Amino acid sequence: MQTQVILMRPSVDLEELYLPFYKEWVESGEDMIPWVISRDPSDFAAMVQYLRDNEHAVNISEGWVPSTTYWLVTADVTSIVGAVNIRHRLNEKLLHSGGHIGYGVRPSARQRGFASALLGQALHKTKELGIDKALVVCDAINIASEKTIRKNGGIEDISYVEEDGNVIHRFWIET
Repeated sequence: MQTQVILMRPSVDLEELYLPFYKEWVESGEDMIPWVISRDPSDFAAMVQYLRDNEHAVNISEGWVPSTTYWLVTADVTSIVGAVNIRHRLNEKLLHSGGHIGYGVRPSARQRGFASALLGQALHKTKELGIDKALVVCDAINIASEKTIRKNGGIEDISYVEEDGNVIHRFWIET
């Protein structure tokens, strides 16, 4: 990867970069990961406020935990290439199949090292939240994500099988 990237908090100033990122995910038909990118951005300011509220545990749904979202932006601030959602703590569901960190790279930016950079930078943010050991998970069929997690120091734990039979590989990473 030659393009330098930085994590930035969601901001209304980044709307013109975010909308093509969002549109590409929607048009790809793929699951939108992390889940926060599936939020409808038509009221962009409200979406950004929703993400900020999640960080401070304001108006979060019962059973959810506070989380901080960052967008992975090219250093020249011309494109958003990925997103990460960092959960501040784990509940029972997250312990099995969600983990502390959910991340994704837009389809057109894959295979260029962005996922490793995204996870590496997210681990530093996780440490700043006081989390010394982060749980990062991926579907067993997602070999690329497993390689990214292992490259960032992931130590495999016991896998979890969801009700629908999907196998989740679980990894712990020292931050």
